[in-house]
Amino acid sequence: MGFAVMSLTEAAAGRVRAIVENAGEDALGIRVGIKKGGCAGMEYAVDLVKEPNPKDDLIERDGAKVWVAPEAVLYLLGTQMDFEVTTLRSGFTFNNPNQTSACGCGESVELKPADLAALAASGEAVVRAN
Repeated sequence: MGFAVMSLTEAAAGRVRAIVENAGEDALGIRVGIKKGGCAGMEYAVDLVKEPNPKDDLIERDGAKVWVAPEAVLYLLGTQMDFEVTTLRSGFTFNNPNQTSACGCGESVELKPADLAALAASGEAVVRAN
């Protein structure tokens, strides 16, 4: 059985829908990517999508649409995106099996590309979402 690049929790899907509803009628969803930055070297990037990039992978849950940038796919394979609210902050969180470390403040991470040979050996077929 294959899997999508990422999965969304119910809370993440609800937050994506709320963002789109509040952003105006031309907003379609959000885009998740990876950028260099922070003390651990990489950061998750989340942006509003008004016009999807045809090369992005599309993840959908309960009407929420999340596009994944092609350059981030190997770093995000198997990731679960969640949304949490705590006393001090609210925001998207990423349970990423490819994360090797994070900075103390939690704003940046160190990621390694997914091991495709290990995925193939385990019998998991990687299926692109689009």
